[in-house]
Amino acid sequence: MARKPIRAHVVHYLPKRSVPPEGLPREQLPLGDTRFRTLLSPEDWAQLPATVRQRFSKRLTGAASAVYQGEVLKCTLSRAGWCLAQLLRLIGGPLPLSEDSMTPAIVCVTEDVSGRGQFWTRQYGRRDKPPQTIRSTKSFAGPTGLEEHIGGGIGVALTLLVEEQALMFKSDHFFWKRGRIRLRLPSRAVGLTLAVGHIDCGDGWFAFTLDVSHVLLGQLIHQTAMFRDTQLDPYPLRIP
Repeated sequence: MARKPIRAHVVHYLPKRSVPPEGLPREQLPLGDTRFRTLLSPEDWAQLPATVRQRFSKRLTGAASAVYQGEVLKCTLSRAGWCLAQLLRLIGGPLPLSEDSMTPAIVCVTEDVSGRGQFWTRQYGRRDKPPQTIRSTKSFAGPTGLEEHIGGGIGVALTLLVEEQALMFKSDHFFWKRGRIRLRLPSRAVGLTLAVGHIDCGDGWFAFTLDVSHVLLGQLIHQTAMFRDTQLDPYPLRIP
């Protein structure tokens, strides 16, 4: 009995996706993910470049993912910043551990199957060690509408802002959560502020910036990386 070609077996298991025909009116296109959009005013959302609105409106259902490739351009850690990054390895290492620059970087975003958030996985190459992998979960919850869980029950409530056409994620407060118990950590005791920027650079490229500061010790960590879109959307979406 003749065996089916391997390709026939693979095609049989490919997910079936309905692709809207070309030329549909805008109002008939599938609606993109509006969860980030609803955290901004209509005026602020309109200030963002179209490519940024598109990136943060991708509907990552099923096995879909968004992947961005690039490199770390610059990373600086003060002595206190290095100590903080090493200490937080106890909960998974959510901060860069070295000052290596001009090294490869990749970001992969997938959807939480529960529909309550997204999984973000970042991998940063290092010159004399294996790449560092940082994992976090963004959930659309809490008093600000957006939280990032970095490990060990520790999370940060984020405020979404637009500054000079850049999308900014800034810390509002830190917290510890286990099950239904959520404790807000005193701001004076933590003393940390976090700011993450997404800056469109054109031609499919964008800059990612990370700044961690302390109220008494000043800037602890700064990182700048460049990424590019690695895939085109399978079909157009209606972006509000």
